Amino acid sequence: MAELHVVRAPLIDYERCLEWQNTLVAARQRDLIPDVLLAVTHPPVYTAGKHADLAKNVTGLRPDIPVVPIDRGGDVTYHGPGQVVAYPIMKRGRRGVAKAHVEAMEEAVIRVCADLGVTAFRRPEYPGVWVDTNEPFPAKICAVGVRITEGVTKHGLAFNVAVNRDDYAGIIPCGITEGTVTSLDALGVDIHLEIAREMIIDTLGETLNGYLIPGNLDDLFDAAQGV
Repeated sequence: MAELHVVRAPLIDYERCLEWQNTLVAARQRDLIPDVLLAVTHPPVYTAGKHADLAKNVTGLRPDIPVVPIDRGGDVTYHGPGQVVAYPIMKRGRRGVAKAHVEAMEEAVIRVCADLGVTAFRRPEYPGVWVDTNEPFPAKICAVGVRITEGVTKHGLAFNVAVNRDDYAGIIPCGITEGTVTSLDALGVDIHLEIAREMIIDTLGETLNGYLIPGNLDDLFDAAQGV
């Protein structure tokens, strides 16, 4: 079990956090830093994966919510207040690890949902974590997307605790029409975001097989620069 250094940032601009990820990924590839778990929340933003169909899946003009192109797989998704967002930056190997890494993150969310009385599950054709509702299709409660370069992971999961679901109106989330979006509060679970964040962190430690210790971002950046 390797050390997994946890850095918490309650509210951080998405593009600034993306710069953090890029710096930490490059440092982890060179073994300058240990594995890191960023646990954050973002202001409202849409992120578009490298194969996103923006013409099809960005459906409404929302000048108040930017669209940021990124290098993960998948289509368009949303981040915003009321989400627990977790980015594991871990050296996982070069071959055959993406599926296992995604499943480990999904499993953490499924376990947390179970602890809160919510039955959640995977849909093999669609990454992420889903729950049944009274709608014709299941509802996604957690989006998952990754990129692995030189054996190091980037991006992660976004778990809906108490989001403004109106913010999803400008997109077709992940390009999936056979599904809706939900959150813990919409399912009747009243839990503070910080408590949900700690539950996700603890459970990711289990599913990612990491020994959790507090991380210091300044120290990690110093190490990344060889200071």
